[in-house]
Amino acid sequence: MLCFLVFATLVICGHSTQDFPETNARVVGGAEAQRNSWPSQISLQYSSGGSWSHTCGGTLIKRNWVLTAAHCVDNSQLTFRVVVGDHNLNQNDGTEQYVSVQKIVVHSNWNSNNVAAGYDIALLRLAQSVTLNSYVQLGVLPQEGTILANDTPCYITGWGRTKTNGQVSQTLQQAYLPTVDYATCSKSSYWGSTVKQTMVCAGGDGVRSGCQGDSGGPLHCLVNGQYSVHGVTSFVSSLGCNVSKKPTVFTRVSAYISWINNVIASN
Repeated sequence: MLCFLVFATLVICGHSTQDFPETNARVVGGAEAQRNSWPSQISLQYSSGGSWSHTCGGTLIKRNWVLTAAHCVDNSQLTFRVVVGDHNLNQNDGTEQYVSVQKIVVHSNWNSNNVAAGYDIALLRLAQSVTLNSYVQLGVLPQEGTILANDTPCYITGWGRTKTNGQVSQTLQQAYLPTVDYATCSKSSYWGSTVKQTMVCAGGDGVRSGCQGDSGGPLHCLVNGQYSVHGVTSFVSSLGCNVSKKPTVFTRVSAYISWINNVIASN
């Protein structure tokens, strides 16, 4: 993964007309979410030097299962935990539950050296089931195979950089990112062949986007009057987070419903 990120940096320095995907997306151009308005959102954290640090987002889909991105858990040497019911990472809100990660299941086709191939999806089995309440709820997954219409209203949420190379946000942010359909997103002036039909593009207005650290978190889309989790935040442009015509790219959850069900049933 480090080689890939270094390569992406070289692209910025040497060939600015080219573009490559950069993982670890966070919210740019958004606003602070209303406290606990996205109760399926989790913070994935790792242990380092005796303290815990936020690294990615995710979605609680069962009381003991979390959906996130494969690239978030590439480093299997780390010790991870999941925090549900959180809003401000720097203070105790009194609503948090902290649970260790017992098992990590990464999609077998994931290749950390080729994020553009897709399959950037993973499931985390928690050591114990969390308690559901008004602050902690399960995310609603879409029907298998669902393809969103162009300009479907969606929100990305996460804790993270609020601008390219900016500061990490301590409170949960949200940004309105309407979908960009595959026919548009795969145009050469957008992502071209980098984007696949197993992905969802959203945003691309040059103002609002994901950015380093929202990775693995949800794209909540309004369909038939209900918000459901249609995307897992995967990558943004290596040229910057909020680049015009470079929408934030998500793993399309509806393409992996069978995989999700099979993993949970067999574990």
